[in-house]
Amino acid sequence: MAMCKVSSGVHFSLRSTTAHKRDDAAEAHWVPNTDVYAADNGLVIKVELAGMRSENLEINVEGNRLRICGTRPDGCRSATCNFIVMEINYGPFETVLELPPGYDLSKAKASYLNGFLRIDVPVSAVSKSKSGKISIREAR
Repeated sequence: MAMCKVSSGVHFSLRSTTAHKRDDAAEAHWVPNTDVYAADNGLVIKVELAGMRSENLEINVEGNRLRICGTRPDGCRSATCNFIVMEINYGPFETVLELPPGYDLSKAKASYLNGFLRIDVPVSAVSKSKSGKISIREAR
């Protein structure tokens, strides 16, 4: 678990875990690049997920934790190819963000555009612990 500090003095922790059990030894689990920053009206969480569709993503709220998971398919190469360089991650992933008090995950909004998932979490005077899912809209 990595502890990070954003410029406003807000602390949060980022933890990567395995989203799914490994059925296939060749299937790798990965963690997408994630930015979290404080804006005037709350936190913005931006996750780099190129090549995915919003319906292949899931965002769950578990108390003050935000769990983002999904699977990036690799359907554009043959099974017999020999890589010279392979830097793009495919297969299942999961990222868990533990947010500090003062943000209302029950009012978080998510959108997906041009390979980036953006989640806006508003500031709240009272921190509300709630579990559930956040729907993702296709941004335009």
